Amino acid sequence: MKLHSYFRSSASFRVRIALGLKGLTYDTLAVHLRRNGGEQFTPEFRALNPQALVPVLDTGEHRLTQSLAIIEYLDESFPDPPLLPQSPVERARVRALALGVACEIHPLNNLRVLDYLDRELGVSSQAKTTWYHHWVALGLEALETQLADNPRTGRFCHGDRPSLADCCLVPQLYNARRFDCDLSAYPTLLSIELNCNALPAFRDAAPERQPDTEA
Repeated sequence: MKLHSYFRSSASFRVRIALGLKGLTYDTLAVHLRRNGGEQFTPEFRALNPQALVPVLDTGEHRLTQSLAIIEYLDESFPDPPLLPQSPVERARVRALALGVACEIHPLNNLRVLDYLDRELGVSSQAKTTWYHHWVALGLEALETQLADNPRTGRFCHGDRPSLADCCLVPQLYNARRFDCDLSAYPTLLSIELNCNALPAFRDAAPERQPDTEA
């Protein structure tokens, strides 16, 4: 398999975690989101994904886009260890936690949105940081409430085995630190993150460990 990825992309980070949890090997094909106006906008990459977004997973037979769709494909194709519970209501909980990051937090603070605020709307650097902190805090506060004191929360977001939700949570916390967000109000999230980062799949997926990482 080949993963078209950018080391700091949280969506790519999610998929790298899932690949690691499944014990799958893959080649990284770096797509630099900043160089020369963004390599994701080249005709060659747009032929892979018209949305001009990473990641893209090339299985050899198919090219898959959208991180959560890719992770669910991996979970269905390589079911051990599972990233979703068996019970429909438990699967719904894990998906809701994952989507709380992927649909509610991430879209409002990803690279293309922040660049639009800057280039097209002329938003100042300070105002852009305020925007980022606001939406991250709003989302993480909700996740903390959902997870804290919930009997279905264990060492990880759902029980004592990492799931799709953890694949989303850890990259979001990584990004929040990059923008100097105060995470002290989220002890449950930080405890889960600590348990995740004790596992090689999470550590090896981190941006600083990727072949295209930059100092």
